[in-house]
Parts: sequence; C-alpha cells; structure tokens
Amino acid sequence: MISAQYGTEFTEAHYEKIKKVYSIWICMNPPKNRENSITSYLISEKNLIGDVKETKSNYDLMTAVMICLGKNESTDTNVLKLLNVLLSTETDSEDKCQILEDDFKIKMTQTLESEVSLMCNLSKGVEEQGIQKGLEQGIQAMIATLKKLQIPTETILMEICEKFSLTREDAEKYLK
Repeated sequence: MISAQYGTEFTEAHYEKIKKVYSIWICMNPPKNRENSITSYLISEKNLIGDVKETKSNYDLMTAVMICLGKNESTDTNVLKLLNVLLSTETDSEDKCQILEDDFKIKMTQTLESEVSLMCNLSKGVEEQGIQKGLEQGIQAMIATLKKLQIPTETILMEICEKFSLTREDAEKYLK
C-alpha cells in the first residue's frame, strides 16, 4: 500500500510525500481466544546497534488493525456489537434495521434501510458464490476419483446428476 503511492502521491525521489496507510482486517470467524477484540499493530523504532534517532513521521507509515468479531451477545463494546449486527449472515435486513434503531438509537431513513438491505444482499451473494465454488470443486473431485477408478463415463454422468441434482447437460459440462 505504501509503494502503491509512487506515481500518485509522489514521484521521483520525493519520499517525504508518502502518506501513512491503514490496513483494517475484519475477521468474521476468528479463533475463540481472539473473539471480540480489536488489535492495532504499529511500526516502531528500535536501535539494535548504535543510537540513531529518526523522526517518527519518517518510519511510522503503516498501521494494521485487526477486528475480530464474535457472538454479538458476548461483548460489551458497542463498536463490536454494531459490526456483529451489520455483518451477521444470520440476521435479515429488517431485523438488522430494528436492532440498529432499538439498541444503537440509529434513526432509520429510507436510504439507510436500503443500504442495510444492499449490504445483506451482498453478503448473501458472497455466501452463494462460496457455496457454488465449493460445489463445483466437489463435483470435479468426484469426477476425477471416478475416472481414476475407471468408472464408465455414462455411470459418472448418472452419479453426478443424482448426487448434485444436475441436468444431464450441466453434468456433461463438468466432464469436459
């Protein structure tokens, strides 16, 4: 992110024009010991040999923030509760809007409601893409295994049609 600034934020040797960058990672399913936490990682100066002092603005160019979500009811921190509500894949947009209004006193406007709905639809779309990709990988693995076992193509077609509820035409596409 820092080097990507070359040519847009600074050119040639004008490194003094580099701007600090922040990398924010939102982890939806972190390990239990990281749930409901926000951790900041900074670059700091530490002299290993010698005693050189650099101006902080010359090296403090990147901060990473890791936001690890958990169960909504297991945190007392409002920002984590809010993110848990907004990014939940188990709560529909109507319920999210109600929670935002009741628990966080956020006045729901038509624009805000449509944005929450759009965000819910986006997460559903991402989930569906993941399911589809996993399904395709499963079908391809099954075909590869059946071919390795020298199962006839016709039998493979029937099996994947049955196991994955595919039409013969769709199953044939996977065989190619």
